[in-house]
Amino acid sequence: MRPFAGIEPSPAFPAPRAMRSAALDEGVATLSRVGGRTAAGLARLGISTIRDLLYHRPRRYELPAPRVAIGDLLVGQDATIEAEVVSASIRRTRRRNLSIVEGHVRDESGSVMAWWFNQEWLAGRLVPGARVLLRGAVERGNFVVRNYDLRGDGGLEAILPVYPASEAIASKRVRELVRRVIGRIADLGDPLPAELRSRLRLPLKADAVAALHTPRSMAEAERARQRLALEELVVLQLGLGSRDGSAGALVAPALAPPDELVSRYRGALPFELTDAQERAILEIDQDLALETPMERLLQGDVGSGKTVVALYALLRAVESGYQGVLMAPTETLAEQHFLTVEQICAELGVACVVLAGGVARKKQHAARRALASGEAAIAVGTHALIQESVEFRSLGVAVIDEQHRFGVEERRALAPVGDGHPLEPHRLSMTATPIPRTLALTVWGDLSVTEIDTLPAGRRPIITRWVTHERSSEAYQRLTRHLGDGRQAYIVCPLVSPSEAIEARAAEDEAARLRGQELRDFAVGCLHGQLPTGQRRAVMAAFGRGELQVLVATTVIEVGVDVPNATIMIVQEADRFGLAQLHQLRGRVGRGADQSFCLLVSRPKEELTDAACERLQALVDSDDGFALAEVDLELRGEGQLLGTRQTGLSDLRFTRLRSDGDLLEEALEIARSLDVGDGPLADEVARMFGDEDHRGIA
Repeated sequence: MRPFAGIEPSPAFPAPRAMRSAALDEGVATLSRVGGRTAAGLARLGISTIRDLLYHRPRRYELPAPRVAIGDLLVGQDATIEAEVVSASIRRTRRRNLSIVEGHVRDESGSVMAWWFNQEWLAGRLVPGARVLLRGAVERGNFVVRNYDLRGDGGLEAILPVYPASEAIASKRVRELVRRVIGRIADLGDPLPAELRSRLRLPLKADAVAALHTPRSMAEAERARQRLALEELVVLQLGLGSRDGSAGALVAPALAPPDELVSRYRGALPFELTDAQERAILEIDQDLALETPMERLLQGDVGSGKTVVALYALLRAVESGYQGVLMAPTETLAEQHFLTVEQICAELGVACVVLAGGVARKKQHAARRALASGEAAIAVGTHALIQESVEFRSLGVAVIDEQHRFGVEERRALAPVGDGHPLEPHRLSMTATPIPRTLALTVWGDLSVTEIDTLPAGRRPIITRWVTHERSSEAYQRLTRHLGDGRQAYIVCPLVSPSEAIEARAAEDEAARLRGQELRDFAVGCLHGQLPTGQRRAVMAAFGRGELQVLVATTVIEVGVDVPNATIMIVQEADRFGLAQLHQLRGRVGRGADQSFCLLVSRPKEELTDAACERLQALVDSDDGFALAEVDLELRGEGQLLGTRQTGLSDLRFTRLRSDGDLLEEALEIARSLDVGDGPLADEVARMFGDEDHRGIA
């Protein structure tokens, strides 16, 4: 029997077994019957080695479904049937990407037609007379199979792990591969000291990994996850504790109290600030009054008014004789910010410049000169702002929008250069992808978090519907009604131009099609990132003025676009977008007082992965960005949500930070008591952070 939590500790503590890292770090392509397509599908899930497979945590578990005789099946009932194959065939459908394997199966009580979607290779395995175990439910008169066992070894009657998967590789295939390598868990070793494991009654790491993938109960699966999460958080804290120990010595300019400039700014706004915005401003004012550099994360849902608060912080720097900078991850977002900021700053007499790759070289030179001389008080731009050729005379406040898209070093690169300026700027990071406070504190221990948790007055919840391609004509009928009422609309496509590799509507082709068909009576524009900067600005300006009634676009409109008259959005191939991205896109509508709609168009549910269905259903069920961020954490992993791949951190594979607060506190205490040295713990720290710099830290 496999030992697990609660076993009596051994009185002797032998040295940890050396980890056979070379064996576990072999590529998955070294496994038999794993070809290039499977390896590529695994890579999209972050799995490239045997170790990655062992660390691939199940997203959920399916408890065994009751065995039911075919004659007793009920519509919609989750059931397992044991049957004999009578015949099998492949049925083509009118849809290019859909085929159905039909297996006629029977038992003593009756027979039924079992359906598998897009698994044509199974037809050759379903030979007459074969005994099979099938799990699924009766839908539309057929038994739609979710899981199956062609060997009849009872595998469906155990707790079944369901792994994160994609269209390129199914959860069942991942499960098969994990089962093939589970015998190699002994090579994992155990980085936690034996004394610590004994004191906390922790199972061995190998036992925990085994229980994670093959639990005997749901309680055992959760205990295994928590054991692995605790180790993961300890290793994370050890690595973070070794970074940048000099941060406390940095000094920033202590800004004078708010004065006449920000007073005029408040007066120029055509609306009253919300209570949440006022709280954010108060916290920022308190930070700016200190010589300790502000490190604050401003997070709020789409349309909550973060930019208004960010501009306030920039103007605070300007009125105290310093400069401000706003850096965005894309040219489109930087351009939108610049148009907003420049319009208000022109009224206030504050000079602004923009720096981005698409800006003409002559204008870039002029902008750099203006920043170096101090003639320009505020700069807005992209990564172009952190080039060596860019110097600020006296940078006081730096705002980084969509901060999770930048690496740590990129965010830190906004520092004063030139004139021998010794001071660090105050930094305000912004995100519309809400990050749970525990997660922010885990990765950035010194980061203060401010939440704008209310929307401006008069905003109405956006009604979201999920429809299949067959019903997309209804979506366009609703859209044309909005256009007929004088409103505007977005149509979002996942590609710029057609691709043979991906069956998706391209923005350019869709715009051309709509101009000649459904929307021939309306002005349709097209916007994507491959357009020249000047052309992008012209299209956006025309849409903002109402000269274009429909904007067909790619995800360049994901952030920064604000047209209150746009009240409806259709997202084509919505299953191809991430949850956070879909929520950001949806936020382009609903920015006025009128009721707005978001229509998600996708393939039928049976053609989608479980994760894709969960993403779309979550968006239909909620318009709360914080709630959706929690769902996204479960679906994508904490590390991916943070963009920590850019900082050198790998994903947090086992931790559920929305529920593991107690584990986090315990990990902090453990990390403070450990001496990493050069042993297995140092190896784990180096592996998590993707480098060798953490070996030997104390």
